[in-house]
This record gives sequence, structure tokens and C-alpha cells, in this order.
Amino acid sequence: MENKVNKLPLMELFNTLQGEGFHTGKPATFIRLAGCDVGCFWCDVKESWDSELHPSFSVENIVSKALKYKAKFAVITGGEPTLHNINGLVDQLKEKNFYTAIETAGTNPLPNNIDWVCFSPKKFKDPIPQIYQFADELKVIIFQKSDLNWALEHEKKITNKNCNLYIQPEWSKKDKNLPFILSFLEENPRWRLSIQSHKYLNIS
Repeated sequence: MENKVNKLPLMELFNTLQGEGFHTGKPATFIRLAGCDVGCFWCDVKESWDSELHPSFSVENIVSKALKYKAKFAVITGGEPTLHNINGLVDQLKEKNFYTAIETAGTNPLPNNIDWVCFSPKKFKDPIPQIYQFADELKVIIFQKSDLNWALEHEKKITNKNCNLYIQPEWSKKDKNLPFILSFLEENPRWRLSIQSHKYLNIS
């Protein structure tokens, strides 16, 4: 049990630009943990789902890897990173002056002391109720037109009045879905468009 607490399954750690949502264009160090309890069929990192396929590293080792890059913006993602106890990882990153963000479907409790919560709910597993008060960013992936109404349902549950609202075309459907997404934004001006700019730029 001790090893599971002190070590985390790490799929990859790399420096790039944040391609989506509020922090688009910001240099970032991505820490992608393996393991997922959601399993979206359109996921573009399905190789992250099985934590047994990836090596585990101590929190200290992961932070050491992150310190090799100049960017002090750490994005903890997955898979679903809240499957793991990452309080120690967040604390040690912040001790090294990182601004910490998490990308989560909100299916499990959040780590303590995280700076930014990007909540991206999925239809494949319900989020926990508490996520709606802590989300700094609500980012809904649009695979089909009915997902727009689903996005509005989540907006109603958000209690953080400063939460930023984004809809993001699922990559394989972006050209087909963009017309009705633009119409939605015209009718719902509080929402913003998020695109996967890293894919347009052909970077990680």
C-alpha cells in the first residue's frame, strides 16, 4: 500500500504549449498519469488507460523531471489523474514554485491546494457533486449536437461564478460540427470556443 501512495504511474512528462481552454498558448510541463475510470471511445490517448502498462515513479522523481524544463506551469492530466492520491505531487510542485493545474472528468475528489481546475465532464461516468464548486474552467467536448444541451445542463450546476465556460469540438468531428457550434456561441455568449491548437500546430 505504501508504494501505491508514494509512487504514481507516469505515462509521459513533457514540455509543450497548452493547446486548449483558458491557458491556451501558455508554455507548460505536462505530467500525464496512467489509469482511467471514464474511457471515452473518442479519446486520443487510450494508451493512458491501463496504469499497469506504465512505470511508477516516486513523487520526488516526477518533480525532478519537471524541473528540467523552464516552464513553471504544471498540468497534471491523464487518463484520469484523480484516480491517484496526488496531494504529495501537488505540494512538492508548489514548493518548487510551480503553478499547478489539473484536467479531470471530476469523477473523484480533487487534490488539496491545486491552483486551477479544468473540469471536463464525460457522459461515460457521472462527476461527483463537489466538482461544481471548485471548477475554474468547464470544458465540454462536443461530439454531436445533443452535447450542447448537455453542456448547458452542467453550466446550471456550476456554483463558482468565476468559472470559465468552453465548448471544444471533438477533433474528428470538428469540420462537421463547427457550424452548429458557432450558432450556439452566438446564442450563448458567455461560452467560448476552445480548439485543440496543438493539433493544428502539429506539436505534442
